[in-house]
Amino acid sequence: MQATIDQIIAALKAADTIIIHRHQNPDPDAFGSQGGLAAALTAAYPEKTVLKAGEPDAGLAWITTPDLVPAEAYANAVVVVIDTSNLPRIAGAHWQDGKQLIKIDHHPDREPFGDLSFVNPKASSCSEIVADMIAASPDLQLTKSVAAMLYAGIIGDTGRFLYDLTTPHTHEVAADLMRTGIDAPAIGRAESDYSPAIAHLEAYALGNMQVSPHGAGSLFVTQKVIEELQLQHGEAQAAVATVGKLTTVQSWVMFTERADGQWRVELRSKNWPINQLAVKHGGGGHPLASGAVAKNLEECQQIIQELDALNAQHQG
Repeated sequence: MQATIDQIIAALKAADTIIIHRHQNPDPDAFGSQGGLAAALTAAYPEKTVLKAGEPDAGLAWITTPDLVPAEAYANAVVVVIDTSNLPRIAGAHWQDGKQLIKIDHHPDREPFGDLSFVNPKASSCSEIVADMIAASPDLQLTKSVAAMLYAGIIGDTGRFLYDLTTPHTHEVAADLMRTGIDAPAIGRAESDYSPAIAHLEAYALGNMQVSPHGAGSLFVTQKVIEELQLQHGEAQAAVATVGKLTTVQSWVMFTERADGQWRVELRSKNWPINQLAVKHGGGGHPLASGAVAKNLEECQQIIQELDALNAQHQG
């Protein structure tokens, strides 16, 4: 059921146990919105049990870290799934075992779920939505620690306010977060600075990316490359933006080989939507930034061909 922010807040206020899930392969907004909401609820309602579910990520541990959530905790819990557009992408187990399921998201709502659902595709990020929830609640307070997590999520999903979903309201929310006294430059550095391994990955990306006749960029990062560069889990995604920095590239895709032999697919575009291509291959996301999973190299090559054809169509 589509709900208002006030209805979501009321459901959370009535709960004794709240367990917050986010999407697999997390990014700063997944961790920022999950951690920010959990911290705000814990500060407002110390008598409640508030837990963060999902696998840890060493590269994002500076934002927040998940909890070990026992299966029995779900028996009487309200489960919140945040920043996750569809059920297969939910990180962590047992989310379906709670007494109530709430969806909070900013991706296009192509797979509605939950007893209550608040989806705002015009929001830059789920961290922006959580900030709006805090502003709408007389109980929830925007503490400095909460603001730091939400700011990390916003600058992550907006590319430091460069992407299309950055609105005047996004800047207003960011200003409110900064007024709490957070160290915004330090948060920005934490997201932009990278290890020697990622520096070598950037060099690899620049030397190995391909560009099709109609400006579709592509890059493959194999398990062998991940091992040779000694990349930690999730660090390969730092190269996604690199492919798009070429002026001749209009849209692009990066394939990262998984341990099971399938390929994580990251699709990006500068101008026209590519999310329907992601949907075709079992994924989804925003119009200009989407993801999927390819079963094999043949499907990867098919995606490159389809992306090139999409570019040709828009170039007319």
